[in-house]
Amino acid sequence: MYRYLPALIGGMLIGFSATLFLLFNGRVAGISGIVGRLAQGVNTGLNAAFVAGLMLGPVLFHGLFGRWPVVAVTSSWPLIICAGFLVGFGTRMGSGCTSGHGVLGLARFSRRSMVAVITFLATGIAGVTILRISGL
Repeated sequence: MYRYLPALIGGMLIGFSATLFLLFNGRVAGISGIVGRLAQGVNTGLNAAFVAGLMLGPVLFHGLFGRWPVVAVTSSWPLIICAGFLVGFGTRMGSGCTSGHGVLGLARFSRRSMVAVITFLATGIAGVTILRISGL
């Protein structure tokens, strides 16, 4: 059970911080929207602080656990870049990402978020299945 503890704590912190963001700012903590507004120069102070906090996560992890988080990426760079573009396109098409729809949208029983999360999951399952069958 101990090996799941960091993920459990991380998930609880994400939910807690998303709730605080909603309560104090009246905004959903959707990463794609925050990064998009930051790139457009809208409310840069708050959005930059949010993104900086995301990037400081590994530093906090190192401080708490005395080691850097292990990240193993085994896919090729072209596949990773293609996936990144598809995720970006999907977040714009779906008016949000998994953080906004999945964390707060589902908690608020938003029908739109329920459809979006089902679509995210179905597309992810289909994508992984196609990649495994094709050997990529």
